[in-house]
Amino acid sequence: MDGSQKRSAAYGPVHGLLPADTTEDVRTRGAGVSRQIAVLPVGSFEQHGPFLPLATDTLVACAIAREIADAFPVHLLPPVTISCSHEHAAWPGTVSLSSVTLHAVIRDIADSLRRSGVDTLVLVNGHGGNYVLGNVVQESSARGERMALFPAPEDWETARVRAGVATSLLTDMHAGEIETSILLHTHPESLRPGYETSDHTADDRRHLLTLGMTAYTDSGVIGRPSLGSAEKGKEILASLADSFAAYFSLLTSSSSPSGV
Repeated sequence: MDGSQKRSAAYGPVHGLLPADTTEDVRTRGAGVSRQIAVLPVGSFEQHGPFLPLATDTLVACAIAREIADAFPVHLLPPVTISCSHEHAAWPGTVSLSSVTLHAVIRDIADSLRRSGVDTLVLVNGHGGNYVLGNVVQESSARGERMALFPAPEDWETARVRAGVATSLLTDMHAGEIETSILLHTHPESLRPGYETSDHTADDRRHLLTLGMTAYTDSGVIGRPSLGSAEKGKEILASLADSFAAYFSLLTSSSSPSGV
């Protein structure tokens, strides 16, 4: 492998994640609409077993956000790529922010958007450990600001059923059927061999916050990645885009978004 090939392999999985908008594109998109919505993918940089990249959650969040941006007139933002991955700290490569820092980053982004005329923010969360994002949205809504967290568990369940995902959301916790399917559809070059034989389930994880992931998996996988397919990944993303229609309608209405 020569130098250019090495660079291509290193940068391939993140190609196209950064929006190509100019400031005029944003201005034009906002003309004639009652309220501009910014969409912020929030991922992570954490282990996803031996076959999925550390950036999996960021790739998933960006894929969902891009699907939304293709279907709705929203202002797509670049992703937050490091978040709260403390439960994965035992695995090499995992990097985390404190929940306080992530909270502050989201607040700063929302404040900056409002100063530039975009008063509504949707957080597209790709990592289940980012519990603090729910607090950010609740606090913002209580202040009368417009913010939402997407997808909700109900949106994931609808997508799971529509795509024919066999694994339940409880079982499909990490590096399982859903994440493998989305990456097989959007970034197949990022997968390493082995997902076909890496299934591991651990539905009773009641001490996860205390003990971390190592108490429940040696490989870092909790789920059934062997069942993943590109077709399922495509259908999952399409379903999530359809589910976003209700969020778009609510956030662009003139009434208060309380309860989002």
